Amino acid sequence: MHRNSEHYPDPTFSGAYANIRRMEKAFCAGKKYIPWVYIASPYRGDVKTNTENAKRYSLFAVMQGKVPFCPHIYFTQFLDDNVKVERKIGLNLALHMLRRCREVWVFGDTVSEGMRNEIRIAKKRHIPVRYFTSECVEVNRR
Repeated sequence: MHRNSEHYPDPTFSGAYANIRRMEKAFCAGKKYIPWVYIASPYRGDVKTNTENAKRYSLFAVMQGKVPFCPHIYFTQFLDDNVKVERKIGLNLALHMLRRCREVWVFGDTVSEGMRNEIRIAKKRHIPVRYFTSECVEVNRR
C-alpha cells in the first residue's frame, strides 16, 4: 500500500493506482477483445461544451472497459460540420461505424435529430441502446 508523507497508508492513492493497473492489464495484456460502444450525444449548438462533454463520456466508456467511438469528436477533426456535403459524409461514416459497435450509449437529456436517427438504426440492427444522464448515471429510457 502506498503511504503518505507521514507514512500512513493512503487508500485514495492505492485505490486509484489499483484501478489504473486493472485497466492497464485489461487493455494491454489480458483481454483479446474489448467491445466498442458508440457514443451518442449532442454536438450542434454549444459545440465547445458539447465536445468537452463527449470527451468526458468517452473517458467514462474507457473506465467501463470499452473502446468508445464518438463520431462528432473524430470526424470533425477533418470534416467541417457546417459544410453540407462534409456533414453528410460524416453522418454516413458514423452510421457505418455504428454497425461495428456492440452497444449505443446515449448521453444527456437532449436527443437531437441525428441522435434519434442513430438510435433508430441501432434498434433496427438489434444493437442494444443504453441511456445515461449527462453525469454518466444510467437511466431507463425507451
